Amino acid sequence: MHTLNLGILAHVDAGKTSLTERLLFEAGAIPELGSVDAGTTRTDSMDVERRRGITVRTNVASFTVGDVQVNLIDTPGHSDFIAEVERSLAALDAAVLVVSAVEGVQPQTVVLWRVLRRLGVPVAIFINKIDRRGAAPGWALAEIGRRLAAGSGARMLPLTDVAAAGSSGAVATPIPLTHPAAIDVLASGDDRLLRAALEEPGVTAAMALRSARKQVGCGAVVPVTAGSALTGAGVPGLLATLPRLMPWAQAATRALSAVIYKIEHGDRGTLAHCRLFGGELRVRDRVGTADARAEVITSLERSTPHGWTKASVARPGDVVRMRGLGAARTGGWVGEAIPGRVTRQFPAPALESVVEPVDPARRGRLFSALKELAEADPLINLRVDEERGEIAVSLYGEVQKEVIADLLAGQFGVAVAFRPTVTVHIERIAGTGSAVARITEKTTPYLATLGFRVERAPAGSGLVCDLEVERGSMPPAFFAATWEGVRAGLAQGLSGWAIPDARVVLTHTGYWPRQSAMHQKFNKNISSVGADFRYLAPVLIHEALRQARTAVCEPVETFHLEIPARALPAVTSTIARLSGLITGTSAVAGAVLARGDAPKPPRTTAVVALTGTLPTRSVQSLLAQLPEQTSGEGVFTSEVTHYTPVAGAPPARPRIGPDPLNREEWFRARPR
Repeated sequence: MHTLNLGILAHVDAGKTSLTERLLFEAGAIPELGSVDAGTTRTDSMDVERRRGITVRTNVASFTVGDVQVNLIDTPGHSDFIAEVERSLAALDAAVLVVSAVEGVQPQTVVLWRVLRRLGVPVAIFINKIDRRGAAPGWALAEIGRRLAAGSGARMLPLTDVAAAGSSGAVATPIPLTHPAAIDVLASGDDRLLRAALEEPGVTAAMALRSARKQVGCGAVVPVTAGSALTGAGVPGLLATLPRLMPWAQAATRALSAVIYKIEHGDRGTLAHCRLFGGELRVRDRVGTADARAEVITSLERSTPHGWTKASVARPGDVVRMRGLGAARTGGWVGEAIPGRVTRQFPAPALESVVEPVDPARRGRLFSALKELAEADPLINLRVDEERGEIAVSLYGEVQKEVIADLLAGQFGVAVAFRPTVTVHIERIAGTGSAVARITEKTTPYLATLGFRVERAPAGSGLVCDLEVERGSMPPAFFAATWEGVRAGLAQGLSGWAIPDARVVLTHTGYWPRQSAMHQKFNKNISSVGADFRYLAPVLIHEALRQARTAVCEPVETFHLEIPARALPAVTSTIARLSGLITGTSAVAGAVLARGDAPKPPRTTAVVALTGTLPTRSVQSLLAQLPEQTSGEGVFTSEVTHYTPVAGAPPARPRIGPDPLNREEWFRARPR
């Protein structure tokens, strides 16, 4: 039995979850169809998903086609939950990108396509909703070629002929691989197939299939089918195409290797959902995760067409969930990591909001609930200010805020309110600064000598740690405590924002060795301990930062915007008013934005593509104005690409904990 781990990805409301449900039904994995509107789909299992009709967490369901088990991974479609999509990418062998025949290629479709291409994940495209009024599958296919395939080197391979589009009687007829149009696409990338096409007896079905599998696997060809998840038209063709053309799972290593793509918490403990790449997993095995001691697997279940089934062993390609790994974290690895697999493909959240319980007495419960949610989604990135009693969470957008509130109320019984969302800034070091504290000078209560030089570092370089002292100048544990203190100091710069890029040089070290008074045990009062270095480092780092100075920088997004030419004056004026900068303008040849209702032919509209930059704080304002200015025909995509210094008075972030520059306050809060 072969295995295919297949992701279903799409822009929100393209019909992704409905397609998942239809595939399971057509394959015989479920006895009857569920409904997104009714909240009865198999993959939307959370209460909030059923109420809202959206996917929030990645879910898996399995079915078999011939000798291939397909593990279908349904992912969120809304851009606010892009982090959940990112983690699922690590588990995939291939993906289906769903495009609506009515709305066509949408912003999130473009983002997902680019990431899948960057990762080298083979893709098939399904044009959904051919039965909807206004459906234009031919126009959608042209949009796919123009907005996705153009510039990527991929060739589209249409495998469906659609009739009566835009009506409840829409029909999708499969096109065989031996059809002349299909052979033309395949032969343009396969010389052997081209020669066979020019000679007798021509291309056989086996030859076409072999060529298609090879070219789909390397991303040169993208199969495109069409149909309706609602009526089932075209879905059997997709069901037959996927296991035939998409690459099956293969063992990537002999050593144990599994990626954790989802964490769930329940009454019986933590459930870690994994995709296995190498080795084997068994109940009672002792396995380790990154930065954690080995733990014993207490239960093991494998995804099958019958649901989650207890398994004695899991092998490469299997999707499993297991208990016993209390230290497991989403995105982590069990055993060895596979080089090149997904780590970070989407930008970190650039928004933040403070969340408060409606009932102040529930603050403790709120913290434990958010901590549990953060383990499932590390990018929530809790910031806890114990002095003010505030908890801030990182966000991608306002919808995510609403869903978190629903989860807290429904799953944990904590009603919450969010403060207005703010943009997360960073600080960059402007110059060079240094600071030293010596034990003998007794300027601090800590029994440690430390000295640092802080310098600016290139954007994206992270923390660069260098030494101007001998590695043997003090015990390794003190070095580890020192760098821990350095990271804590850089987590909140002079204005309270994180400093992600810095070069820190350790210039001085010193300690008092382990000592004891006569006839007594170890005496901390005359011996250095790790906390001395951990607490002293932030004080000196901030003193050095004050000399070097820092600049508060705001996130800036690079955007691509397609609009009707008639809307150009209004849109450019809005972008300029929002502190945006247009760096390029070009006409889009042959673009079709206005489709008209089927069966009327689409009409061509002059389209202009704009590229440029826009501060993250202005993106939502632009999106709110685009529908009116472009008659609903504008298509906007963007991602955070860099940070620029804030003009005028820089915003400060409330500091969590004592201020390292206020030594009296710091020493009182961090006593030896």
